[in-house]
Amino acid sequence: MEAYCLLRWKASLDNQSQSVLDSWVGRGPCKWIGVTCDSFGSITILSLINLGLRGNIPSEIGMLSTLSELYLSRNNFTGLIPTSMTKLENLSILYLWANKLSGSIPSEIGFLKSLKELDLSINNLTGAIPSSIGHLRNLSRLGLLLNKLSGSLPLEFNNLTRLKSLELGENGFTGHLPEDVCLGGLLENFAPAFNHFSGSIPKTLRNCTSLFRLRLDWNQLTGNISEQLGIYPHLDYMDLSNNRFHGEIPRKLGQWKNITSLKFSNNNISGSIPLELGNATQLHLIDLSWNHLQGQVPKELAKLKLLIKLCLNNNNLFGVVPLDFKVLSNLDHLNLAANNLSGPIPGQLGELSNLLILNLSRNEFTAGIPFELGNLHFLQVLDLSHNLLMGNIPQQLGQLRTLEVLNLSNNMLSGSIPTTFDNLWGLTVVDISYNELEGSIPDVKAFREAPFEVYRNNKGLCGNASSLKACTSIKSGKTSRAKRKKVVIVIVLPVLAALFLVFLIGGLLILLPLRRRQAQSRELQDKDILVIPGHDQELQYETIIDATENFNSNYCIGVGGCGVVYKAVLPSGRVFAVKKLHSLQESDKSKNLKAFEREIQVLLEIRHRNIVKLHGFCSHSKDSFLVYEFVEKGSLRSILNSDEEAAELDWIKRQNIVKGVANALSYMHHNCPFPIIHRDISSNNILLDSEYEPRISDFGTARLLLSDSSNKASFAGTFGYTAPELAYTMQVNEKCDVYSFGVIALELVMGTHPCNLISSLWSSISSSPLSSSDDHDKLLKDVIDQRLLLPQNQVAESLVYITMLAFSCLHLNPKSRPTMQQISSKLTSKHPLVSKSFSTIKLEELLSNNIANI
Repeated sequence: MEAYCLLRWKASLDNQSQSVLDSWVGRGPCKWIGVTCDSFGSITILSLINLGLRGNIPSEIGMLSTLSELYLSRNNFTGLIPTSMTKLENLSILYLWANKLSGSIPSEIGFLKSLKELDLSINNLTGAIPSSIGHLRNLSRLGLLLNKLSGSLPLEFNNLTRLKSLELGENGFTGHLPEDVCLGGLLENFAPAFNHFSGSIPKTLRNCTSLFRLRLDWNQLTGNISEQLGIYPHLDYMDLSNNRFHGEIPRKLGQWKNITSLKFSNNNISGSIPLELGNATQLHLIDLSWNHLQGQVPKELAKLKLLIKLCLNNNNLFGVVPLDFKVLSNLDHLNLAANNLSGPIPGQLGELSNLLILNLSRNEFTAGIPFELGNLHFLQVLDLSHNLLMGNIPQQLGQLRTLEVLNLSNNMLSGSIPTTFDNLWGLTVVDISYNELEGSIPDVKAFREAPFEVYRNNKGLCGNASSLKACTSIKSGKTSRAKRKKVVIVIVLPVLAALFLVFLIGGLLILLPLRRRQAQSRELQDKDILVIPGHDQELQYETIIDATENFNSNYCIGVGGCGVVYKAVLPSGRVFAVKKLHSLQESDKSKNLKAFEREIQVLLEIRHRNIVKLHGFCSHSKDSFLVYEFVEKGSLRSILNSDEEAAELDWIKRQNIVKGVANALSYMHHNCPFPIIHRDISSNNILLDSEYEPRISDFGTARLLLSDSSNKASFAGTFGYTAPELAYTMQVNEKCDVYSFGVIALELVMGTHPCNLISSLWSSISSSPLSSSDDHDKLLKDVIDQRLLLPQNQVAESLVYITMLAFSCLHLNPKSRPTMQQISSKLTSKHPLVSKSFSTIKLEELLSNNIANI
């Protein structure tokens, strides 16, 4: 019947349209083409999803007068939305999202009066929404997000009283939100985030009890927040952050029994945190940061047993941290920084066994660091800086093997650094400045390579670091020798003092003009410090410094091996990522500048959609930094570590990430004048934009493979992603990146780092028959990310194939690994189908197949 329908449709079209249809069918697997006909053979439903179709949508599609549902999503259609499509009067569903359509929304869209669902999201549409949209009175879903639409919403928008879902996010809309958006009482999802809407929350939203998801973030909305919110019994997610709301948090919030995420950050909200918030027991995330909240942190929050993230930083809270917080066993992110909290840090925080980030900086905590914090075995970031902490650093902190960032600066800590810190191999950033510490520093990379600033103003630190003196044993001399030294000093010192005064006066007469000229020279050099490809006038040194408040830690969004990354929002609203290199003493600047110059050299020669774009760089005498494009969604690692964000990263998106990374590495290895080896491919260095398109970042360890180079280098990379041969040889070649790519591919399939799986599979295959390993009895369906539904059909086949390719990249012998060019080619070509059911495929089969066939 489907074939009959296609033939009937073709027969009704002219020759050109028939050829278009033939080309559509020929570009993708036929089973993805869904066609349904009525009893007379006329097409009623046409589904052509994710087939890679390109070119304009044929105007002849308007001849399908019986069509009720049309799905053309996830293709590469360009050009305008054909006005002939608005003749389909029976159309109830029209999905054109995830294409490359341009131009404006046709004003004739109002002719589709039967339309119930319209989704034009993720295109390049421009202009304003036509007023004729108000004729679509049956519309229940409207999706326009991620376009380039602008202007205010037409008044006719208020006619859409049957809306259940309205997504307007990430456009350039201005004006007020539609007042009657929930007049029909059916609205479940309202998301006009990332626009320029002003005014207050629509009145109909205040009593919209049907709401399930509300995103008003990143607009310019105003008004008293306590007067604009109602009781929402079904609400799951609310984000009002980055607006201009004032007033107090309403106590009725405790009646939102199903709320899981609550974000009010970066507003002007005052008052105290209502105790009733503890009654919203389904909460997983609370972010009230960057407001003007006062009062104490309510102990009632300890009733939120499902809480994963709690951010109350940058407010005016006082008092102590509630001891009851110890029961929040699911908490992985606790940020109470920049408040007026006092008293001792409770040792009970050491019972938060899943904590990844603990930030208590910029408060007034006293007493010592509780040794119980050493029990936080998964902790990655610990920031206790800018407090009144005293006493010794507890040796138990040396048990934090996963710690990456440690900041204990600006306290009154004394004594020596515990020797247990020699075990903190994962540490990348450390700061212990402005304390009273003394003695030897730990013998780990983060301490050895740290700049002098992180040790500044201590009592007497020494050790194996370029910025410190070596530790030496001090032996006392004999008494007679000491007396002789005193006599010499008494005689010689006055003579030296007189000579010094003579030379000082003469030297000043000579040196002052010279110093003046040198200062003027440096001043002139510093005026032209930012070199920008393309000469972007807005990117200047002072602009970056102002946008980051002189690299304040509040703007930190990531940490790399060579520096810290900050988010900079310029006065024009443009957003950039700024990577500030770790500064060194004068004697060691050349080493850091080499990494700086290497990254510049590499990035200026690279032009690829899956590699982060360099906008400029600065070589100021005080600060050296790189200015990159800001990649909205952050690192792949952070997304996979969040259950909510990982659920948004469906199998299609994950496949596209694998392909994008493979394409970028293939370009670096095979399409540049000299092959570029990244050497630190990890999920932390893969960033995702708003469309989940990957960007490889952090080229500080990159290496050019020159023909006259030995290609040997010191170890660089992230543990768990580096090729095993680097443990016994420093030979760097492109197969190191191939191995890291294999880890990334498996991490995307599994949703977590595949360390144990890799080691167990390869050790068992090299020592015993496949069938003897329990690990090989595992099914693929049991190790894939359980936060997503089990993949089906072609998606399942693609995941199986990606897993096979990943295993081939992880071969212990580098010569047996494929090249990235081969991987990229295999991923873009049509791969062989897997005959067995996805649910019955064993890892044993994938491993053996990849060795034999890849």
